Amino acid sequence: IEVVVEASTEVRGAVIYATFTVAVVFLPVLGLSGVAGRLFAPLGLAYLLAILSSLVVALTLTPALCYALLAGRDEEAAEPRLYDWLKLRYARMLAVVEEHWRSVVAMLAALVLVTLVTLPFIHAEFLPELREGHFILHMRAAPGTSMPEALRIGERVSQVLLEVPNVRSVAQRAGRAARGVDVLGPHYSEFEIELVPGLDAEAQEEAQTRVRDALKHFAGLDFTTETFLTERIQETLSGYTAPIILNVFGPDLDVLDDLARQASQLLNTVPGAVGVTLQSPPTLPQLTVRLRQDQLARWGFAPLDVLEAVQTAYQGAEVAQIYEANTVSSMTVVLADGARRSPTQIGALPLRNAEGLMVPLHRLADIRQSEGRYLILHSGGQRLQTVTAQVNGHAVREVVAEARQRLAAGIKFPPGYYFSFSGEAEAQAQAQRDLLVYSGVSAVVICILVFLALRSARGLLLVMSNLPFALIGGVLLVHATGGRLSLGAMVGFVTLFGITLRNSIMLISHYQHLVQREGRSWNLETAVLGATERLLPILMTALVTGLGLLPLALQSGEPGNEVEGPMAIVILGGLFTSTLLNLLVLPTLALRFGKFGADRS
Repeated sequence: IEVVVEASTEVRGAVIYATFTVAVVFLPVLGLSGVAGRLFAPLGLAYLLAILSSLVVALTLTPALCYALLAGRDEEAAEPRLYDWLKLRYARMLAVVEEHWRSVVAMLAALVLVTLVTLPFIHAEFLPELREGHFILHMRAAPGTSMPEALRIGERVSQVLLEVPNVRSVAQRAGRAARGVDVLGPHYSEFEIELVPGLDAEAQEEAQTRVRDALKHFAGLDFTTETFLTERIQETLSGYTAPIILNVFGPDLDVLDDLARQASQLLNTVPGAVGVTLQSPPTLPQLTVRLRQDQLARWGFAPLDVLEAVQTAYQGAEVAQIYEANTVSSMTVVLADGARRSPTQIGALPLRNAEGLMVPLHRLADIRQSEGRYLILHSGGQRLQTVTAQVNGHAVREVVAEARQRLAAGIKFPPGYYFSFSGEAEAQAQAQRDLLVYSGVSAVVICILVFLALRSARGLLLVMSNLPFALIGGVLLVHATGGRLSLGAMVGFVTLFGITLRNSIMLISHYQHLVQREGRSWNLETAVLGATERLLPILMTALVTGLGLLPLALQSGEPGNEVEGPMAIVILGGLFTSTLLNLLVLPTLALRFGKFGADRS
């Protein structure tokens, strides 16, 4: 019992402070707002509850089990041969590092510098490409396109899509219900593209590329293609199913139309921008019926009666309700389809005045074809035109930055007119700002906790010096796996820094115990002894974490693993370098710059 109590007391403080340090590291993840917070806050909360539960188990159940299961064992029992072999080799490696410590530190400093220099070359993105086994294709024709024409075009599009390898089925949905949430005309269609089941991420990406290439031959049509979940996230962020949203604000609609057309043309020239679409086309074909007051007075018609008759004939009017058991159906009267297909038939619409005289509409009104707006967009009380774009083969942030530069240089905006970007790029920037702000607060709290754990400013600096070691492996593995840094990978760095801090605290606190409690002199022998005694706990932490994350890392990018895969890759890469350098370099740095007692040599 004395051995169990003494051992538990030695590591109790370090374990408690290290656990709370890891918990504080994860606070920035809990502070994320918007969609990013909804995605990763549950992960952070689960992680916090897990490590706090493990702390309770480590302080209570583990010592009790050690006393119950290990009592009576021979104190001189030999350690496993593998552990003896590891300690011997490890001690020799520490001696080599100590002998050439200046060169080792200089090489590591250069490696950290190179890592920092390569950071700007990593393509940052809000979310990786989500692979769901199907796509949603949006098709926009010219406003005023009839439903039969939309279906005819859709049949041709479906035939072309079915010829794409790995496309299983295509279904078209044209127009919208009159009382639906998103009311659009028959010129707008959606296609549900189902892929062959079981395709990996590479095959799905190739299928999406082939779909986009196949649609380039349809002139006069705008197409955008995304997966369902990606569109829902984008729609939550900006209201549109596209990652890039360009809003042009101003008071005059004609000037807005001209600026939006110029902006869409410039956006089409930006590398990576595809499917550029003007959300509110300026004009729509329409028929104008302008009543002539002199003719109305001559024939005895009231203006309101004429307008109601025209509306009833071509739009319909509810005149009764039919009750059948529990079902209530509305009865609507409207002209037969054959009488309202041609615009020329409108002038022949017969109208009856109060005296029963029949007069055609063309005698009472001027009827002509014209163009008018069917949609005027507003935001915050301001008029705007919106241009959306998809991204292919480039990071959203890079495309937005290039587009911003070209718009500022290529279009002269009159006073009172300006543009702004929203969508995925803005959400990514907001998430990065949240992480930076909360990480700054967490860094202050972490420094306080580490100082309280070690009671030494030198110990604090030694622990913090191991964080760049973790950064090296994470960044290098990101480059090796495609050079894309998603929000999940950023969360991986947060997790990685917490694990690294815990291992460093355990090593430095053990040095303090050897010098201050056991009375050893602080020299090379003590440094090697402390490192070898902490070799197994640090290796086991790294191995257990690495083996747990290995399946996620190996399947990174595959369907269902697009978010957590990049996070696992970052943790694995950083865990390897931080553990290696924690065991080899940190003892040397502690020997040279640490001060754990009165004796130091």
